[in-house]
Amino acid sequence: MKILVTGAKGQLGSEVVTAAVRRGHNAIGVDIDELDITVREDVMRALVEIAPDCVVHCAGWTAVDAAEDNESKVAEINVRGTEYIAEACKAVDAKMIYISTDYVFNGTGSEPHGADSVDFKPQNVYGRTKLEGEIAVSKILDKFFVVRIAWLFGSHGNNFVSTMLRLSESHDSLRVVNDQIGTPTYAPDLSELLVDMSETNKYGFYNATNEGGYISWADFAREIFRQAKRETKVISVTTREYGLSKAVRPQNSRLDKSKLKTNGFELLPTWQDALSRYLKEIDGNGTN
Repeated sequence: MKILVTGAKGQLGSEVVTAAVRRGHNAIGVDIDELDITVREDVMRALVEIAPDCVVHCAGWTAVDAAEDNESKVAEINVRGTEYIAEACKAVDAKMIYISTDYVFNGTGSEPHGADSVDFKPQNVYGRTKLEGEIAVSKILDKFFVVRIAWLFGSHGNNFVSTMLRLSESHDSLRVVNDQIGTPTYAPDLSELLVDMSETNKYGFYNATNEGGYISWADFAREIFRQAKRETKVISVTTREYGLSKAVRPQNSRLDKSKLKTNGFELLPTWQDALSRYLKEIDGNGTN
């Protein structure tokens, strides 16, 4: 199978390319230097020339706070760019996998958001544009997967784990919020699932994070320091006490992943196991 991956230099896209190649697929990765997804003609031309069987659309604006001051630019990338990819997929009869986020939901309460839930009420620009991207994909295509993730981390790029490790080098204690609840998603594990999906026609909306239970960011930080054998103390604070963030963050990032199992996909390993593998990987690369 020929798989085109957008955002191929990013934290997830790079892992999808690696996973697809390892599984024997012809994976072609593109990023902004190779394809500007906001130029409709370029997107159509590229997909016609490449003629992929599936497009895994990882490209997008992900800087949540910066999005608040750049709404038109964020919409151009997350909405228009996604529309153009979907239109081109339809033209060449390719499947599309669109990476979305828990931010499309209202972020309140304590019940996990279901994969087919329509309780949408994004609280910031990033969430609104990702939801509009979901809507565009589902309107344009029949052969699509929308995969919502949360708390992504991996070895290609900055993330919460790398930030905690960096800060622990110079801080004896760190304030971390304890009222935002969710589950981390390890990019290599997610990439395997995305390749699994590309090999099927079990289309629709899915939620995908690692297993291991719902936690707060403070819980995550404590496990990071425990596994990394760091002495940094975690001081739990509320989102209000922490302050600083320009964009509203969801307090409920719990995602119900049961639809994966129902449709025959393997659930991701526990986030604790994923964290252990991540720490070993970055230690092996001399970055820990």
